[in-house]
Amino acid sequence: MSDPHARNLELQQQWYGEPLGARFRRLLDRLGLSQAQLAGVLGLSAPMLSQLMSGQRAKISNPAVLARVLQLETMVGESGWDALPADERARRLDEVRATKQTTLTLDPAGTREAPVASDPVVLIQSLLRDLASAAELEGAAKLLDARYPELAEALRVLGAGRTQEARAYYAKVTGRR
Repeated sequence: MSDPHARNLELQQQWYGEPLGARFRRLLDRLGLSQAQLAGVLGLSAPMLSQLMSGQRAKISNPAVLARVLQLETMVGESGWDALPADERARRLDEVRATKQTTLTLDPAGTREAPVASDPVVLIQSLLRDLASAAELEGAAKLLDARYPELAEALRVLGAGRTQEARAYYAKVTGRR
């Protein structure tokens, strides 16, 4: 695919389950915020939020920002959100804005630190994808190929590959499922 915009949207679909524009628009609607206000809560610049929404950029590169997105989605999905007074909503947004959690420390509901990830493959993929894009991981693997081929393969499969392939690779390497 040669169209960078289409490729970015495809990557967003793969990484986040849908294009980020749809996710951010739902948050904007539920929270009643402007894009600039949402960007402030997430810890992004307004132009960066706009680029992610439009598909000019594919990846949320800061794991804390992604954690805030997940927290907001959980928060606005709770029953009773609409009935909260404005000052309570503002207080909760401030809590999200101040959070230091990342995608590696959130539980699936986005509410507290996770003691241990139940799926090591997903944890490894999350860590690698929070650190670098698929293209960057492929580039690092290419640099490692000659001297460290096993490590290069791990980066390719676990970092840039599909989860099903990563699980098979993990099982092969560790002897576990």
